[in-house]
Amino acid sequence: MRTVTANEFQDWLAHSEVLEKDSHGVKVLRRDDGRYLKIFRSRRHPLLVRCFPEAQRFTQHAQRLQQMDILTPQILEAVWIDRHNGVSACLYHPLPGRTLEQLYHQDPANLEAMIPALARYILKLHRQGIYFRSLHLGNILQATEQQFGLIDFLDIRFKWFPLGQWHVRRNFAHLRSYLQRRRLVAFPLERLMADYEALRTHQGKQP
Repeated sequence: MRTVTANEFQDWLAHSEVLEKDSHGVKVLRRDDGRYLKIFRSRRHPLLVRCFPEAQRFTQHAQRLQQMDILTPQILEAVWIDRHNGVSACLYHPLPGRTLEQLYHQDPANLEAMIPALARYILKLHRQGIYFRSLHLGNILQATEQQFGLIDFLDIRFKWFPLGQWHVRRNFAHLRSYLQRRRLVAFPLERLMADYEALRTHQGKQP
């Protein structure tokens, strides 16, 4: 990974729109050319970060998900912003579409119509051994009428086998907590879980 110079980074900031930031600084930029820059500030030990930075992990996760036929943003480059302090970043083409949370705020009824397809998508992830602890409406994107995609998947884990009941329950528990925190109380979580279970049972009976 190359290190971005201070002048280059300042130029990026000057020609970008800040999409997301927190108390530590900018997290996501949209550049004038349409590309995005996602910045990672690590809490891990500096030695571990320098050996395996978050931007590199994010890139590898994207590549592996794409190999599994899961839509993700197209990563262009992983770089260091401040190697000494463990700040790395990914430059990427965003995945076109809208997050399910955006769709929820736009038209809750339209999102409810997607529940069967969303249940199939989550089951597909679980069947492929994908455990995404941050699986929620802000990280699932409707790319087309028939396809979903994943974003912000740094904390994803890949299992060798389909997820067991413990991981499935934990995944839906995280989703429930997210809905409560975001006050998305009208989202039909119980229906989603029922559709998921019906699909899982049906597929389990197939030869």
